[in-house]
Amino acid sequence: MSQDTPWKILLEHVEAGDPVELEHYIGTLAPSERARTFARLDREAIDRIFELISPDQAAEIIQDLSDEQGAGLIEAMNHETAADVVEMLPINDQIDILNEISSDDATQAIIANLPLKDRKEVRQLLKYEEDTAGGIMNTAVLSYPENMKVGDVLDDLRENREQYGEYDIQYVYVVDRDGCLRGVLPLRTLVWTPRDTPVGKVMKGELTMVSVDADLDELLDLFETHEFLGIPVIDRKGRLAGVALRYEVMEAVGEREADNYLKSSGIVGGEELRSMPLLVRSKRRLSWLSINILLNIAAASVIAMYQDTVSAVIALAVFLPIISDMSGCSGNQAVAVSIREITLGISKPTDIINVILKESIVGLINGTVLGILLGGVAFLWKGNFYLGLVIGGALLFNTIIAVCIGGTIPLVLQKWGKDPALASGPILTTVTDMCGFLLTLGFATSLLSLIH
Repeated sequence: MSQDTPWKILLEHVEAGDPVELEHYIGTLAPSERARTFARLDREAIDRIFELISPDQAAEIIQDLSDEQGAGLIEAMNHETAADVVEMLPINDQIDILNEISSDDATQAIIANLPLKDRKEVRQLLKYEEDTAGGIMNTAVLSYPENMKVGDVLDDLRENREQYGEYDIQYVYVVDRDGCLRGVLPLRTLVWTPRDTPVGKVMKGELTMVSVDADLDELLDLFETHEFLGIPVIDRKGRLAGVALRYEVMEAVGEREADNYLKSSGIVGGEELRSMPLLVRSKRRLSWLSINILLNIAAASVIAMYQDTVSAVIALAVFLPIISDMSGCSGNQAVAVSIREITLGISKPTDIINVILKESIVGLINGTVLGILLGGVAFLWKGNFYLGLVIGGALLFNTIIAVCIGGTIPLVLQKWGKDPALASGPILTTVTDMCGFLLTLGFATSLLSLIH
């Protein structure tokens, strides 16, 4: 075999058509190397690999990939094969993958091919929003009726140790006859309590729990406040539905922050990977860039209005992009703070006046310092005090405008039900560019005889 890159070696195994050797080689790759390898393969090679390997091995591969990448592979399979692979995934991974499939018809067709016992649970979990306790929770929990004896619980744990060993279990819960959560049963208590004692008598009745509708911020706040490894999740009738585990909540927070970063960078429609179809990637980028062209034309039109001033004082052309860029940076800082405060529940749309007051003070201080620095550069370069005054003054006022706009745009967008992370950047860029150009050229026109 070649000593070449993993994806080339993998292709050699595919061409050989030996499923045993192929599965063995895939098993030798580290998870990160598997993801990198499959990202380098074309659709035909991937289809051939999944034809050769078992659904169990296919599920292992899917788990090593991002949800978006895994969903793309699942969606390309026929529905029966896709269902066989999805069935091998843990229930949480099943939901994550199915949520990422672009076609609802394909999702429903895959679910229809799952075993009957899995369909109801999958359909129920897909009803919950992804960033809620219901969408994050692990449904593999252990619960026992409050009248069940400690000895019977211990016997059940012992008899099913292999099955339960695959669960990510931190706690044992106690429920009533309707399945409503009553308390938690520490494993230590089970060991030291007489066997004929009902678990309802030794459970801890006071415990923190959340509804399936609790959002990610509420979960994050609970885990940051308490040292819980997991928090029980109850449905709208108070019945135990699952448990939200600390590491899964932190993982969801990280994914949300990554998604917000992509949106603020102009990548819309979800995660983008270079292994995704070319036209899909191009469409997602163009949907933002095409709008941005129109916004930039609007900003540039301000310069056209003052072309005589620019022609008379060429030095202004040097400072215009600096003023707009520096103001944009200040505004983006304010946007980031507002989005973070919205995430933490600290700021709401009703706090706009308070945000403007606080940001304007920061903008005044920072704008003054930056204005003096840039105005000083203009003065030293051209030896004209009034040119320095125009440049420094424009940066000062534009910084104040930028931080006030940047601080309030996310709140306004939230009030209108729009995504602050996606729309704040283009709006802020256009406003700071237009205001920066208008202030600079407006001041320069007023003092044209002194700076010319």
